Amino acid sequence: MTAQMIDGVKISTGLLGDIARDVDAFIALFGRPPGLAVVLVGDDPASSVYVRSKAQKTLDVGMRSFEHRLPATTSESALLSLISELNRMEEVDGILVQLPLPAQIDERRVLMAIDPEKDVDGFHPMNAGLLATGGEALMPCTPLGCMILARSVLGDLTGLEAVVVGRSNIVGKPMAQLLSMANATVTIAHSGTQNIAGTCRRADLLIVAVGHPEMVRGNWIKPGAVVIDVGINRLAAPELGPGKTRLVGDVTFQEAIKVVRAITPVPGGVGPMTITCLLQNTMLAAHRRSASGKQPEICFRQTLSHSHDAPFSLPS
Repeated sequence: MTAQMIDGVKISTGLLGDIARDVDAFIALFGRPPGLAVVLVGDDPASSVYVRSKAQKTLDVGMRSFEHRLPATTSESALLSLISELNRMEEVDGILVQLPLPAQIDERRVLMAIDPEKDVDGFHPMNAGLLATGGEALMPCTPLGCMILARSVLGDLTGLEAVVVGRSNIVGKPMAQLLSMANATVTIAHSGTQNIAGTCRRADLLIVAVGHPEMVRGNWIKPGAVVIDVGINRLAAPELGPGKTRLVGDVTFQEAIKVVRAITPVPGGVGPMTITCLLQNTMLAAHRRSASGKQPEICFRQTLSHSHDAPFSLPS
């Protein structure tokens, strides 16, 4: 069996072109571009690179970027004051606060302070609750990206057995909800799961998001399964030279590729889709806030069925 590489870069590039066309239509209708504000507290190198990439992609599709870089010593009250200001700004349609935050800041208070209509990360309890109850939520970007990648191979997920390894509020839980809405039969595996390898081995679709490098081995995977590897871990790679590192996922790729039907690489799989879905959320938020009654052409129904004719229905 020759495994298919699920190319997140290629798929995200196509979707970014669609989003850019919708941005042009939005500008023609409302006389302004959608706006995304990104807030970074501190100077973590990985977060800084990620924020810079988000800002560039925002500009690339024709949106307006509002970038706020604050020192690591920033107080919680100062950050909450900035969020309050961004909530009031009409030209800002989406707000993203880059995580993690410094120890002196309560992450939960910050996320709850963001206007749910501008919560393009989909982390506010109101959006989490709407997703759980079938409402019109702004959904977390990484699970959305995973759905698009999975459907690019499998199409209709009805009746498939899906296993999500990891139960975080950011990926695992909303991922399971989206899969259930797509009529898959869903199991969430985690640190308390007995015989986790056997649980994974049942999956037609295996999504791994635990932050543990190469935890899932090849013999954990059902032959012919589709694997979406959300993990991104940096390991020392002395074989590449002093101080060198390499990126790996949560799945042992060289073992998995021998048995899977398709798999996302790390890097180049889920990562590009996360940023693309962030911009799509911003586009959706801008349309909802415009009070036009219109939905963007690149809305979740179209995107989640982008690579297959079968529709993906979200509740109205």
